Amino acid sequence: MTSGPPLVAVAPQDSRDWIRHAVVDGGGRLVDLPDAQALVWTAARDPDGLREAVAAAPQLRWVQLPWAGVEPFAAAGVFDGRRTWTSGKGVYAQPVAEHALALALAGLREIKRFATAGTWTDQAGISLVGGRVTVFGGGGIARELLGLLRPFGCRVTVVRRHPGDMHGADRVLSFEERYEALRGADAIVLALALTPETRGLMTDIEFELMEPHAWLVNVARGEHVATGDLVNALREDVIGGAALDVTDPEPLPDGHPLWSLPNCLITPHTANTDDMAQPLLSRRIAENVARFAEGRELVGPVDPRLGY
Repeated sequence: MTSGPPLVAVAPQDSRDWIRHAVVDGGGRLVDLPDAQALVWTAARDPDGLREAVAAAPQLRWVQLPWAGVEPFAAAGVFDGRRTWTSGKGVYAQPVAEHALALALAGLREIKRFATAGTWTDQAGISLVGGRVTVFGGGGIARELLGLLRPFGCRVTVVRRHPGDMHGADRVLSFEERYEALRGADAIVLALALTPETRGLMTDIEFELMEPHAWLVNVARGEHVATGDLVNALREDVIGGAALDVTDPEPLPDGHPLWSLPNCLITPHTANTDDMAQPLLSRRIAENVARFAEGRELVGPVDPRLGY
């Protein structure tokens, strides 16, 4: 618990004003970094800048990052055990889960091929109703997606680090059992954190285990997928297709083979847009500032050992 309103800095200087408004809405008082007890850091790809900011303010007790994916900061060794770190974990779960469902439906229904055909074609497509879906990840996106899939009557398998009952999942498997989860699924959805263990999760080995009609949906990180292996699997019809909101590399260069493949649907990392993010992140920041003032547990903690 803090004595008086918590003293919160927002950095870098060009951070958006609505971030500062959220701090005030949570009962915080905006101060310069040397006087701050807490910091909201908004530069997504600047771990060096954050390291310098933290070093210049050793009195900081809490640092809030606005994104769920904090792997650049973990890789740079920014996280430590001296202060509390929180991320945007779970903030954007609803819009991202919605996008994952849209991509799965569009893929299984072959929307890209029909939309770009320019002529009347033969019928094709697979219904998701009563289908089988495997979700890699057991966080907020997975939980929201399970709710969205319920009306479709799907049989859903979740693969996560710590298996246990999840509402809406028919079975929950450990990461070591992931190959079993690939077989029989109509759609494979990636909604998990990027760690050394999950980097390169989907390679030619995994694609061979997938059903020939199955679609891969990635709303997590591009580095989960070996892009070269995916291109080969799509060209050779090893799998039905891939619907990607994230790619490796990102942005995906003009002329990359994935753009032109009829069984690959790409959206430019738009599962969560700025307009969607602003009210969701504002509420999270305000809530955590209020919790910090009251000495309560903060939402979205980062485990420095795991890096997410």
